[in-house]
Amino acid sequence: MTMATETENTGPESKEIKDVKEMKEALKDESPPDNKQEEKDAAKKEEAEKKEEAADQAATAASPAPTKAISVHKTNFEKDVVYLYQFPRTPVLLSISQYCLKVETWLRLNGIKYENVDHKVKFRSKKGGLPFVELNGEEIADSTIILRDLSQKFGKDLDVGLTAEQRSVSHAMISMIENHLVWVVMYWRTKNVDQVLKGYKVNLQHVLGTRIPNGILNFFFKITFGRRWDLLQSAKKVKAQGMGLHTPEEVSQLGCADLKVLSDMLADKPFFFGDDPTTLDVVAFANLAQILYIDKDTSYSLRDYMQENCPNLVGHCSRMKERCFPDWDEICSTLDMNTHLPKPEKQEEKEGKEEPKESKESKESKESKEEKECDKEKADKEEKEMEKEKDKELDENKEKEKEGK
Repeated sequence: MTMATETENTGPESKEIKDVKEMKEALKDESPPDNKQEEKDAAKKEEAEKKEEAADQAATAASPAPTKAISVHKTNFEKDVVYLYQFPRTPVLLSISQYCLKVETWLRLNGIKYENVDHKVKFRSKKGGLPFVELNGEEIADSTIILRDLSQKFGKDLDVGLTAEQRSVSHAMISMIENHLVWVVMYWRTKNVDQVLKGYKVNLQHVLGTRIPNGILNFFFKITFGRRWDLLQSAKKVKAQGMGLHTPEEVSQLGCADLKVLSDMLADKPFFFGDDPTTLDVVAFANLAQILYIDKDTSYSLRDYMQENCPNLVGHCSRMKERCFPDWDEICSTLDMNTHLPKPEKQEEKEGKEEPKESKESKESKESKEEKECDKEKADKEEKEMEKEKDKELDENKEKEKEGK
């Protein structure tokens, strides 16, 4: 058994084992490959790559950082100046858009340098509406987002002194105003285009910057602009929102209810949360002004209700006007978009007028002096004539005395 085992183990080699041995012998006979040239090539390649990388880094450091493309209307802007795009002025209201007035009121209340751009309603934001602002070459649209971004940029927060509960109340009240009361006003505007033009004394020639007669403009306004003057003033949107499904009387009642809520919250306070205005005061003023400052000859139920039943809201509007727009009357009379900005040309005119004034004063002084001299000469002449008359009279008396003797 042992023999058999050994015979099995020491028997003739299998073909596979033989092939492996032959392969090993062949490998032993082969000389090792020459890797020196490959190593040299690899070193040169690595050195070239390092040089190329160093050159790229040097070029990157030398070239200026890529600048962001400017896509704004005001290309010659001044740094940190807010350029506000909104509707033109009217003789009774600074802006017929509550959202435009909201942004401008906020800017003034925070003392931020801004400039209105008189674009004759030719420009719209990338979102398709007004207002929008441009700041440092970038556009910001939508009044709520504008206030949020500018607040962060300039470190302004009108609500910094409010508690968490007051902030919640403010948010709820602003939502009521901008998502309910605003549609009440829009409903009236879409149903009474003629009254809108008369009530706000809108001069379409001025608004659109054209010489076309107002009669023609008013006609086309009712047909075209009356439906898409502002995206929010579209009758279809008012109907889609739900407000357009009601009767005028029902809509008026809904609006009066909103005014009553605001009046009750304001009570006898100067502003909604005390002695200083907050964001709620800005939003409330911008919307209440649209109701209150309609020409008295134009019939409007919400304005009448506010004046008769919410005198504290009327007072609130007056306080906001005084604080934010001391030049309100000047704006309404001149329709100037930027009465708050210094006007060097007017200063030059003033200086130019002062010089003629001095000349005039000099001329008046000269004329006065000449008159005095003339009067003196006249007086001297009269005095001499009187003396002559007196002498003549004395001579006559002497002659008479001689004749009597």
